[in-house]
Amino acid sequence: MSRIRPSVPRRESNGTGGGYRPEVQGLRALAVLMVVSYHIWFGRVSGGVDVFLLISAFLLTLSFLRKVESGRPLDLTRHWLHQYKRLLPAVVVVILGTLVASSLLVPQSRWWDIMGQSWASLFYVQNWILAADTVDYYAADHSQASPLQHFWSLSVQGQVFILWPLLFLISVLVSRRLQLKFRSVVLIVFGALFVASLAFSVWETYTNQAFAYFDTRARLWEFAIGTLLALALPYVRLPRVGRIVAGWVGVLAMLSGGFLLDVQGQFPGYVALWPLMAAALVIVAGQSRSAVGADRFLSSKPLVRLGNLSYALYLWHWPVLVLALAWQDRPTPGVLGGLIIIAVSLVLAYATMRFVERPLRALAWPDRRRLNAVIVLAACLGLVAVPLTAWQQSLRIESEQIAAEASRNNPGALVLDSRFGVTAPEGVPLVPSASTAAHDYASLHAPCLGRYGTDAPLLQGMGCSVIVDQEAPDRTILAVGNSHVQQWLAAIRPMAEENNWAVVAIVKGGCQYVGHEETVAPDCNGRNTQATDYILGLRPDVVFTTGTYSIADAPFELLPGGFSRGASDLMSQGIPMVAIRDNPRFHQNMMECVEKFGASSEACNPREADARDMGEVSPIAQMAAITPGLSTMDLNGYICVSETCPAVIGNVRVYLDDNHLTATYAGTLRPFFEEHFRDATGW
Repeated sequence: MSRIRPSVPRRESNGTGGGYRPEVQGLRALAVLMVVSYHIWFGRVSGGVDVFLLISAFLLTLSFLRKVESGRPLDLTRHWLHQYKRLLPAVVVVILGTLVASSLLVPQSRWWDIMGQSWASLFYVQNWILAADTVDYYAADHSQASPLQHFWSLSVQGQVFILWPLLFLISVLVSRRLQLKFRSVVLIVFGALFVASLAFSVWETYTNQAFAYFDTRARLWEFAIGTLLALALPYVRLPRVGRIVAGWVGVLAMLSGGFLLDVQGQFPGYVALWPLMAAALVIVAGQSRSAVGADRFLSSKPLVRLGNLSYALYLWHWPVLVLALAWQDRPTPGVLGGLIIIAVSLVLAYATMRFVERPLRALAWPDRRRLNAVIVLAACLGLVAVPLTAWQQSLRIESEQIAAEASRNNPGALVLDSRFGVTAPEGVPLVPSASTAAHDYASLHAPCLGRYGTDAPLLQGMGCSVIVDQEAPDRTILAVGNSHVQQWLAAIRPMAEENNWAVVAIVKGGCQYVGHEETVAPDCNGRNTQATDYILGLRPDVVFTTGTYSIADAPFELLPGGFSRGASDLMSQGIPMVAIRDNPRFHQNMMECVEKFGASSEACNPREADARDMGEVSPIAQMAAITPGLSTMDLNGYICVSETCPAVIGNVRVYLDDNHLTATYAGTLRPFFEEHFRDATGW
């Protein structure tokens, strides 16, 4: 990028925002302690990460303001190379350490996810991966989380570290072009960004909070506050008493926010203003030079030293926590376990800073030429990319070798019916392989376009997907509902392909197809409303969905509220509907159970009576009774057999987690599915 020398005259600093700010380092220390302790013991969002975001933008802004107003060139290429040369080495060390520990402590079924998130973390896109997977950041059982999940915030920061310098460059060019004051242009640019991002964050948090939590667009306003704070700081004049009060109010508000606020469902919307304003108060208070000021506390040597460790400590604490819980098979560490996790994380953080970060930052050679910095970054990337690629390739080859023998060794559900005359040989590898089973799920293929196209906003992208497209289909099936509808696409797709039927799917995880219900999340109600309009416009030959909802505890199966009304409304418009009974859910991950205890273990073959309703009238039959005209299917007899619900049938893993069928097993159910489907539809 070209070197721009702005024509803005240098602005003399009044000392308010310039120079070293030890209390800001202490603020970082406080923020990381909040993040670590809340993660380990409280299972809540502390607001500490939000403080990190503000501080990052605040310091970055001060740096660019000084650079521009002193007449120095904005060499953005050099800036980016220097920035990532400082950040990436510690990231590489943590990713490599996590990969090695995961290979020893984490079930093989989770390896592929961890490897994929290693790539995402390395290239600062982890937040988008988690958003797309609708990860529950608030989940209480951290042992099941990704050990690299916390890289979402570093990914957001990494993206902002690209965007912010570009916005400053634009501000320089505009100020030169229009002969405006540079700070005025910066105020307009980042003020507009603050308003737009905050409005978007409030809206997306209300409509899709799980996605909003990781969405960079919903976080930009938090960085913008840091920039606006840096602009305003020279003009803020508080008396000494005001500084003392502001500092302590800020500190106390920071520490208490995670307990006082409903962070579970409202972050990162307007509620995130609490920790941000608290941090802003501390920064505005600055140095009160009082023995009772908060700055005296924050500038203490222990906190400043911890602030120097804050980056490395944040990097290490989460993988240490998750891997320790996975090793012990516990959902929480307890008080003593938590203290040990913090101690181990501190040791690793210090070692990373002492032997990796500090030596590389002191190394002058990379800063002499851009090419040298590029070589350092390429070496960092290669240290992760080479072993990670090799590991993935070895697992892929192993999986392909197992799959090549599947037709002979892994008949799955076909062993349950003597008509097929097949048996499952002993001592052969199961399919799907343990390393790929977690991703053995029916895919959604192509978005709805052309004759299947829709303008409905909640059905855009893969919200509406064409599973099987025929040039002149004899019939059209529309599958709508949650992920338990999606899993059956593995049986529906081959059936439709063979019979010249088209298949369209409208699925959203956790969103069962029902009529409008107040107890249903707004985004799900909206999806269902738009799905109904789409169905009435498309007029498929049949709508396929789930008609019951399974839970892990008694009574094991529920009749979803609003389903009968929604189904009746649709059928009254002349559209037939088939509802399938939901499959059982369990307390344990059935796939990991097989890894730990073996397929024949009693733990992996729970009693059918402990997993589903065994009443004389099944829940799906009850649903049919209250919904005239509804056709139903029940394939649970091929999922729970001989009074048990096995994790493995016919050398095929039945479940990929605690409730979803693997695509491989659902595929072996195809002949039984088609038989029941034809009975239900009369086709």
